Amino acid sequence: MKKQQYERPVIQKLNTGLMNKFGTKTEYSPVTHIDDVGVKDLINEFGSPLFVISEKTIRDTYASANRAFKTRYPKVQFAWSYKTNYMNAVCNVYHQMGSWGEVVSGFEYQKALKNGVPGNKIIFNGPDKTIDELKSAIENDSLIHIDHLDELYTIIELVDEVKKRPRVAIRVNMDTGIYPMWDRFGFNYENGQAWDAINKIILTDKMDLVGLHCHIGTFMLAPSAYGIAASKLSELALGIQKKYDKKIQYIDMGGGFASKNTLKGSYLQGVDASPTFDEFAEAITTSILNAGFVEDELPLLILETGRALIDDAGYLLGSVISNKRLSDGRRATILDFGVNVMFTSFWYDHKVSPAQEFSQYTEDAVLYGPLCMNIDVVRENVTLPPLKKGDHVVVHTVGAYNMTQWMQFIALRPAVVLIDLDNKPHVIRKRETLESIDANEQLPSYLKDFKL
Repeated sequence: MKKQQYERPVIQKLNTGLMNKFGTKTEYSPVTHIDDVGVKDLINEFGSPLFVISEKTIRDTYASANRAFKTRYPKVQFAWSYKTNYMNAVCNVYHQMGSWGEVVSGFEYQKALKNGVPGNKIIFNGPDKTIDELKSAIENDSLIHIDHLDELYTIIELVDEVKKRPRVAIRVNMDTGIYPMWDRFGFNYENGQAWDAINKIILTDKMDLVGLHCHIGTFMLAPSAYGIAASKLSELALGIQKKYDKKIQYIDMGGGFASKNTLKGSYLQGVDASPTFDEFAEAITTSILNAGFVEDELPLLILETGRALIDDAGYLLGSVISNKRLSDGRRATILDFGVNVMFTSFWYDHKVSPAQEFSQYTEDAVLYGPLCMNIDVVRENVTLPPLKKGDHVVVHTVGAYNMTQWMQFIALRPAVVLIDLDNKPHVIRKRETLESIDANEQLPSYLKDFKL
């Protein structure tokens, strides 16, 4: 008979919080495998902590989103959001499935070109495009989404130098009933800024206005807001056609779809609160189809979905460093990863699963990272079985933003592994080393020698 793990008795104040239909226990079985590959095998081979990405989940999720829109609208094009996860292997999985590239910086633009994305299949968003980056985008026939008038005037000045007509769109911000409204980026619909930009573009006759773009927010839980946005962009497109006899080729609805993560403070779990791709697709396509376009003049619908496509495919594997009791009696478990590599723990209550068998005993605990900073909290409160030093955990739904917003602080960043369709793991980013960090440093010669 296996010896039971000893747990010191502790008197703990009953504080269950608001009860809901999901109860308080969060785990009923361990997560020992990802795509039939053992969690402990991955950790033994590639180290802990470790990011793992499932290619099968990526492809299945993309197929689901693609189906939701293409069954409702005849002309749909996805453009992979590089800022969400720009591991080259991840980007190329999306490109293999037909997704264009959507970038928000010169760095990402060069990355997309290096990955083999044709220039005319790259959408260049963002407020910070340098003169050289704009030149490159014009020469490569990329779609430039203009964010402000200063950018517009810069492009007008560049046209004579580059000797090529740019293909441009404007980003439009608007009131969709979601507050606070994202009006920092682009030109406002309600106060006439959008029409001001449109008139300048068309009347200067230096570039081709081919599209309209919006990105109304992030982790959006209201499909109806997208319906309002699509209706307003359609109205603009039809207004341009009526006033100037120019057809808008595409409407770009941006991204912002919610994943299945649970937002901090949410009563419902993310899997129940987040709309499906079908709900987003229904709201957007219905608005465009009902706007009044002639059948053969329907604009191409572009979607820059990032988080909702990749989040479910990402896992973070880690190990328990130690346990202790806080002054109020709560159990504190320290893990070998923290907010340095899992930035989204500031936003979400990520699901955390033990990677080994456990008993029916559970306890509320705080999960901390290893950093010497008090805000390094992976979960502020989670109900888990007691985890001992050396045990492993699996954090779910971490594919979006963690590998682009992570930081090299105190600890080295982990490796990233992609599990292919044959369940074979591939290292797609090596674990950081002191040598890889020092490679970018330069030490003045007079500081090389010292005596202590």
